[in-house]
Amino acid sequence: MPVEFLTDEQAAVYGTFGEVPTRPELERFFFLDDDDRDLIALRRSDGHRLGMALQICTVRYIGTFLGDDPLAVPWEVVDYLAGQLGIEDASCVKSYAERRMTPYNHAHEIRERFGYHDYGDRKWSREFRTFLYGRAWTHAEGPVALFNHAVTWLRRHRVLLPGVSVLARQVSEARTVAERRLYESVARATHKADRMLAPALVGLLERPEGKRVSELERLRTLPTKSTGTAMVRAMERVEEISAFALGRVNVPGAGEPVEHAGPVRAAEQGADDSAGAGAAPDGPADGGGTRTDPRIPAAPRPRAGSGRAAAPRLAVRTAAGTAGGGVHGLADVICSAGAAGP
Repeated sequence: MPVEFLTDEQAAVYGTFGEVPTRPELERFFFLDDDDRDLIALRRSDGHRLGMALQICTVRYIGTFLGDDPLAVPWEVVDYLAGQLGIEDASCVKSYAERRMTPYNHAHEIRERFGYHDYGDRKWSREFRTFLYGRAWTHAEGPVALFNHAVTWLRRHRVLLPGVSVLARQVSEARTVAERRLYESVARATHKADRMLAPALVGLLERPEGKRVSELERLRTLPTKSTGTAMVRAMERVEEISAFALGRVNVPGAGEPVEHAGPVRAAEQGADDSAGAGAAPDGPADGGGTRTDPRIPAAPRPRAGSGRAAAPRLAVRTAAGTAGGGVHGLADVICSAGAAGP
């Protein structure tokens, strides 16, 4: 499974309480509002009332239910909820899962009441993929950052988290598609700017005889000393890079704010901001409108001209910064573009 970009610890805490929530988190995610209390009040015993409260707040906080062990939560959370419900003996919650089906039945009620969706739901799967692929294209960020933004989007839109390997695979696929599109965009723009530029860039991948590294690796290596000789070599390096005149490579969308970077960005914008016009507020849904959890903020927007849409300005920098053999992938694409012509 393609989860190699996550550490064992990150994979293990996914979809669980990795640590005790902070006080601000308790106040934000574990405060019981009127809608929560209306559903909780339908339970007869204190143990079931507290257990129902735990499940409501657990799915809100981590994005999924805890399945066979709904009580696998920090005791600080139990005490905080018991205080709100006026339950003096919080240990009564230990009886909540004595009947195996009780937590599952309550989880179903919570899903229906607050509008949670299965990850496999066709509509929400499509909206999530639109967001994920759009963000992979418009943001220059690593796989872990993209994975975390994916989790946030799912939580915000009340889509229950899938297994860690399923989500990691989706993230890997989205990054692969975005990188391929990036390669093709750079290759076409490079060939359009100068037919001889692509072969010159590909030549940087070769290792000169008697040298330990390629020319590309040499050019991308920053100076490590501050001596006069090192400064002279640094200036010579700048001149070598400037000789390629990469500023003439005009990649569509480069240098523009990412909000204007094309239809993929527009689709992502619409999916990520569905809490705006046409979206129902937090609480019971009516009319089938899109609902988001206002406790969970949307992903931050990058600065104008930042992100992947602006990254292709420097083809060499793009090649050097791409992980997993990307340099040679870009070289292959540039060669293909050069051979095929415009």
